Amino acid sequence: MSLGSRNNLEKRNLKRQQIVLGVGLIAFFSFVDEAFAQDMSFEIDEAESAEAQAGAKEGQEGKAKASAKTEVGGDVLSDLAGAEEKEETVVAEREHHKLVTEEIYAVQRIYALRYLRFELAPSIALTMNDQYISHNAPAVALNFWVTNVLAVGANFLWYQGFENQSDLTFHVGRSTRLGVPITEYQLGAHLNFTYVPIYGKFQMFNEYIFQWDSYLVGGVGLMRTRPYPVVDPNRNFDFGFRVAFNVGIGIRVFITRYLTAFLELRDYMYLERLENLAIALDDERTNPDTWLAEDATLTHNVAAHVGMTIFLPFDFDYRYPK
Repeated sequence: MSLGSRNNLEKRNLKRQQIVLGVGLIAFFSFVDEAFAQDMSFEIDEAESAEAQAGAKEGQEGKAKASAKTEVGGDVLSDLAGAEEKEETVVAEREHHKLVTEEIYAVQRIYALRYLRFELAPSIALTMNDQYISHNAPAVALNFWVTNVLAVGANFLWYQGFENQSDLTFHVGRSTRLGVPITEYQLGAHLNFTYVPIYGKFQMFNEYIFQWDSYLVGGVGLMRTRPYPVVDPNRNFDFGFRVAFNVGIGIRVFITRYLTAFLELRDYMYLERLENLAIALDDERTNPDTWLAEDATLTHNVAAHVGMTIFLPFDFDYRYPK
């Protein structure tokens, strides 16, 4: 082959290759353009959903930016504002507390009211201070409560038949041949005032709660007494009335709203002319004027009353101020 023919053949092959390459490039770009066109074609529903998603995305981005701004500059301001609000609230609560402290009382209601009720109190009185003779007596008291803490009333005691001379009186007289003047009681009747300064409650056995009160009592009355013949058995004394005063203290435990048990210590005081220790001779021995001592002696009969209380009527109503 000649040199000219070889050059022509190479030119033809090169042109043929250029044509094939151009056709291939045109086909490739046509495919890419068609695919891109398919991806970018939307229907109406798809366009609306796309717009909604875009709006939601923008809202989230806005909130994120706002929260970022708050985190950067809002923490200090919000803390200061919150502290001021808390301080104002505390001040307002204190002022409100000062205004209502004189009107609100966190105290439990009284378990049993005594106001305008009668109190019937039977008891047994036991002598506590006389070692020579015991002046025991059944007793009963009736009180009317003018207020919830103040009552007026009376009590009655019957001694005769319940008194006993102690063995000490017999042994002293027998061993020393000395007589100890003693007095015999018949009855006692007294007017009283009762005042309740203390009221409370206590728990027993870690289960039962009892209401109680402590009270003061005092008054004036009469006692019917006579000296007992110890020095001269031939003397015969008559009973006579004596003015007597009494003071005492007691404690009362409520079993129910109308039934209580009480313990009371009371001192009955009066002036008594005791038996004369000297015995007159001859005719003067039978003279009653010589049987008694010249001076009266202040006599104390300290008695412990143990008994029950019944409040009448049984029930009561609370009344609140309007």
